[in-house]
Amino acid sequence: MSDIQKPKPEIKPQNKMINAQEVSNYCIASLYVGDLSPEVTEAMLFEKFSTAGPILSVRVCRDAITRRSLGYAHVNFQKAADAERALNTMNFDAIKGRPIRITWSQRDPTLRRTGMKYVFVKNLDKSIDNKALYDTFSVFGNILSCNIQCDEYNESKGYGFIRFKSEDAASEAVRKVNGMLLNGKKVYVGHWIPRKARDADMADKIKTCTNVYIKNLNIDITDDQLVEMFSKYGKIISAKVMRDENSKSRGFGFVSFEDHDTASKAIQDMNNFDLGLKVLYVGHAPKKV
Repeated sequence: MSDIQKPKPEIKPQNKMINAQEVSNYCIASLYVGDLSPEVTEAMLFEKFSTAGPILSVRVCRDAITRRSLGYAHVNFQKAADAERALNTMNFDAIKGRPIRITWSQRDPTLRRTGMKYVFVKNLDKSIDNKALYDTFSVFGNILSCNIQCDEYNESKGYGFIRFKSEDAASEAVRKVNGMLLNGKKVYVGHWIPRKARDADMADKIKTCTNVYIKNLNIDITDDQLVEMFSKYGKIISAKVMRDENSKSRGFGFVSFEDHDTASKAIQDMNNFDLGLKVLYVGHAPKKV
């Protein structure tokens, strides 16, 4: 009976020992290839990328149990110049009917989290794809990665992230593109802030917040009635029910208290308060900067 051989996870065209210089090259000549079709194999990628130069290895990343492709791979060249050539000439080429997305492979998580090199873009028209986003922002400097977030149907969610090689390029992109029209829609472009930093910033704002947000209001409630509802908790600076262009209540409003403690007491008592047909939501409303 012949032995059953396990499938090899990566192609290594050379069997010789890799010396120190090659290890150094490997570290700076590794490409991340994303948005892959599930049918794409190591052999297909090797054939595609070997036209740019000698390759050390190719690995399609797979689920540990099912062995199904996770939709991305790493291609490791012998020389950084060959990897750069592949990045510049093959990015967004189609394999198995899907445009691939190539970036430099960055496996150090501390470097990936350097927020000031990341740019966040939202309110994108659904027709803008990764290539269009890349082309728009590449004029500001070298882009290490560019990705529009998509749903389970591969439809754009209208926002994406761009990682530049330098902070100066990212800052220039924010300054020049924020507020511009792309395909008829005004886009927001800003520096990406890591979630932990956002959460910490929000926590600090809540500690001193005196504004309260109220939603699920009955449409007939007035500003004066909002004051009457919340004045028992302390001195109110202002209270307003938000209305549309026809002066019809939009079902939510804001109350600004004189101090944080009274605002917190109002939230504690009034959140989930039953109005009969509706249940109020009451929470902190930090001011936008």
